Amino acid sequence: MEWTPEALAELENVPRFVRHMAKRAVEKAAKETGLDTVTPQLVLATKEKYFSLIGKETDSTKKITRIAVVRCNTVSEVCPGVGCLKAFAHRKLNFKDYGPDTELIGFFSCGGCSGRRVSRLVEKLLDHGLDVVHLSSCMCMDEDDYQKCPFKVQIRKTIEAKGVSVVEGTHH
Repeated sequence: MEWTPEALAELENVPRFVRHMAKRAVEKAAKETGLDTVTPQLVLATKEKYFSLIGKETDSTKKITRIAVVRCNTVSEVCPGVGCLKAFAHRKLNFKDYGPDTELIGFFSCGGCSGRRVSRLVEKLLDHGLDVVHLSSCMCMDEDDYQKCPFKVQIRKTIEAKGVSVVEGTHH
């Protein structure tokens, strides 16, 4: 498949770690439309097809609240996150104050004790408009079923230092 210099330049705007997948998607689109040469317009059209939902608001006058949930790495080995996700989907318990203009844009584990993954992932989600992070219920409970998170305060401070609000709890 031939690429114009302008199309290659446009491809360079794609993050390096997914560039090979983007190139395949563009070339597939070219073949499907019968093109022999990739143009910058095709690169942009393919980008729009795959990323049209990221970062867009449904109505320019409404602010979408974008939230993420961070959960305990140890608990994530036995919990698929159903309680957190259902509570968000049905706007129950610690998600009850969110309206329909709320998106769950991230759901990740802390990375193990010390919360080593939190800062890096919150930083990535800021590029997508992150407003609030919920510390999952498993990180906030102090009961026999769950070990108390010894790094909860540190994790909270890390998130708040990036200008993001923190809510403790999801579905308990």
